[in-house]
Amino acid sequence: MLRYFISCFFLFSFCLSEAQSDSLQLGSRDSTSFGQRYGLRIGVDLSKPIRALLDSDYSGLEFVADYRITKKLYIAAEFGNEEKTSFEALENIDDINRVELYNYTTSGSYVKLGVDFNTYENWFGMTNAILFGARYAGSSFSQTLNNYTIYDSNRYWNPTNFAPGSGSSEEFSGLTATWLEFLLGIKVELFANIYLGASVRLAYLFTNKEADFLPNLWIPGFNKVNDNSKFGVGYNYSISYFIPLYRKKANKKKNENPPEE
Repeated sequence: MLRYFISCFFLFSFCLSEAQSDSLQLGSRDSTSFGQRYGLRIGVDLSKPIRALLDSDYSGLEFVADYRITKKLYIAAEFGNEEKTSFEALENIDDINRVELYNYTTSGSYVKLGVDFNTYENWFGMTNAILFGARYAGSSFSQTLNNYTIYDSNRYWNPTNFAPGSGSSEEFSGLTATWLEFLLGIKVELFANIYLGASVRLAYLFTNKEADFLPNLWIPGFNKVNDNSKFGVGYNYSISYFIPLYRKKANKKKNENPPEE
C-alpha cells in the first residue's frame, strides 16, 4: 500500500511541476486585483469502488470535503459506509487448505473531522497542495458471526479440521470505536476546478466497544485491528470538484518593491 502511495506521490509531484511551469506568467500579475479563491471542495474516494470491483467480499463508499478558511488552512471531513467479510484461520496454512476458525461480516458507517495545512507555495492562480493534517474519527457498526469451528488441540479423531460450531449466524450490534488520524497527502488541479488527491494515514485507536463473544477485528474507516497494537494504517485516492464562493485579496509581502509606473 505504501508503495502505491509513493508512486502516486511522485506522479502528482510531476503534475505539480508541469502545472507550475505553465503558470509562470501568472506570477507577475497583481494579486491584489484578482485575489485568491476560497470555497468548498467536495468529492469521492476512488479507492473504495475500485476495491469493491476487485474484492467480492467488500463494498464501500466515502465522500470527502474541505473548506478553505485561510491561505494555508482547510477544514476537512470524510464520511462513508463500508461492509467487509473476513475470516480468521490457522497460521502457515495456504488459502486452498486453510482451516478457518471463524468467518464474520462487519458493516457500518464512520465520520472523520479535522484540518489540513498546505505546505506548498503556489504561483498566483493555482491551488495545488501538499498537505499535513489530522482527523478525529468515529465509527458505529455491527458484526455478524457467519460460522465458526471449535478449537481443539487434540487432533487425534479429526486431524484435518475442527468440530463445527453453531450453524446459524449471530449479529452483534451497537459497536463503536473512536480514533485519531494523522495524514500526509497531495491535491493537484487536473482541469478547471477538478482535483485529484491521494493521502496515507496513520491512526491511533482510542476507544473500541466490543461484543463479549467476538472482538472487533476490522472497523469501518479504521481498517484491520491488530491484537498487540492500537495503531492502524489507511489511504485514499480522491477526485473532487471545487465550488468557488468568494475571493480574498492576498497579503502584500513586506519586502516587495512597488510596481514601476
